[in-house]
Amino acid sequence: MILIVEDEKSISEIIAFNLKKEGYEVLTAYDGVTGLKLALEKKPELILLDIMMPGMDGFNVCKKIRQTSEVPIIMLTARSEEVDKVLGLEIGADDYVTKPFSPRELMARVKANLRKKGVEQEEDDVITSADIVIDLKKYTVMKGNEPLSLTSREFDLIAFLAKKKGQVFSREQLLEQVWGYEYFGDARTVDVTIRRLRTKLEAKPEQPKYVLTKRGVGYYFVSE
Repeated sequence: MILIVEDEKSISEIIAFNLKKEGYEVLTAYDGVTGLKLALEKKPELILLDIMMPGMDGFNVCKKIRQTSEVPIIMLTARSEEVDKVLGLEIGADDYVTKPFSPRELMARVKANLRKKGVEQEEDDVITSADIVIDLKKYTVMKGNEPLSLTSREFDLIAFLAKKKGQVFSREQLLEQVWGYEYFGDARTVDVTIRRLRTKLEAKPEQPKYVLTKRGVGYYFVSE
């Protein structure tokens, strides 16, 4: 089930039509308060969340959802400013689409995020590095004895890098391999997600030990 939280009914109806055509069950809300209520009560598999809405904007809805849920969230925004896109990612959104967008692009984003969430792993798919334990089947990351609260996208990113320990990936490669589609925007998305991941993973995010930067090239996970 996919939840659409969009105050413009014409846009919501178009999105719902295309989702239903692909076989998805759809819930709709036309304001942030109702959207938040449905998100917490119905527990959808994915949320399409507009930013500018009456009652409660998408940023606040996203923040409140992230207090209890790691459901994939794709932000829908008419804003093109870089700061709005970055803010959405910083507060826990997995992805964003800027209006106007094509139904084909949106469906690609939806399928990629659902695919990443639902990938089945082998039972012995556990990656360890120092005090970090990544369980690919249980979809969990432990640091020492403490579980880390990661979004779906943060988990996908660290899991991918950890499986390729020591190998450096450019932002474009990570967008293709982790986000799972040909990206239509800029590579800032990767930088923001890396920064957010480091705040949860690293004791000193400004001096990372696990997810490192190869200046001018990209990112990699420690090989030790």
